[in-house]
Amino acid sequence: MPLQNTDTLTLSKPVPIPPYLEATYWWAYLHPNGVRLFERQWLVNLILWGNFAKLRDVVLQELGEVIKGRVLQVACVYGDFTEKLVGRLRPGGTVDVIDVAPIQIRNLQSKLSHSPQVNALLQDSTELRFEDASYDSVVVFFLLHEQPTPARRKTIAEAWRVTKPGGKLIFMDYHKPVRGNPLRYVMVPILTMLEPFSMEMWRTDIVDWLPANSSPAKVEKHTYFGGLYQKVVITR
Repeated sequence: MPLQNTDTLTLSKPVPIPPYLEATYWWAYLHPNGVRLFERQWLVNLILWGNFAKLRDVVLQELGEVIKGRVLQVACVYGDFTEKLVGRLRPGGTVDVIDVAPIQIRNLQSKLSHSPQVNALLQDSTELRFEDASYDSVVVFFLLHEQPTPARRKTIAEAWRVTKPGGKLIFMDYHKPVRGNPLRYVMVPILTMLEPFSMEMWRTDIVDWLPANSSPAKVEKHTYFGGLYQKVVITR
């Protein structure tokens, strides 16, 4: 039985699609043909140069083999990231997944079995409808590079706001490769053409987009595949 949260698609307060998403990524995230095309595990892995499983698993390891707390996933993800995350839940553990696109919520519902521990919610990452300090962990998996700087700052600020003191914000995204990585030169035209906001990830550290009044208890950064990808874990 598919995950049933269809009431979240008819919230009293509308959730408009951001103009940048409609203009730049309609073909990948908003059009039914795009969803059918990209919801293939092998294709998602190919897009990440064969690194999807590794990058997925290092993020999940930050959450632990057993999840008993409250986790927020910011934006739906093609591939089996969410299924693997849900598979770690134990009694007391919950996962809320938000996305601004109804078609992405429906696609996620089609992939997950019904469970009272999982919610798929129609929300904008830049204006979350959750109370302050309400999550033990917040995961942002390959979303930031798809947002212009103002939206990216708001997303990070909202992720920070809803994370409990002592909780983790976990980011996985693109990063500037080392000079010896041949993909450093291949990725520039690819990202410039298809991901027009992504090159900012090469120039700025994620921690620099945190709200000015934030004081993280700890920041850890690791890079992968010759520096092309980064995992940043911020403990509040």
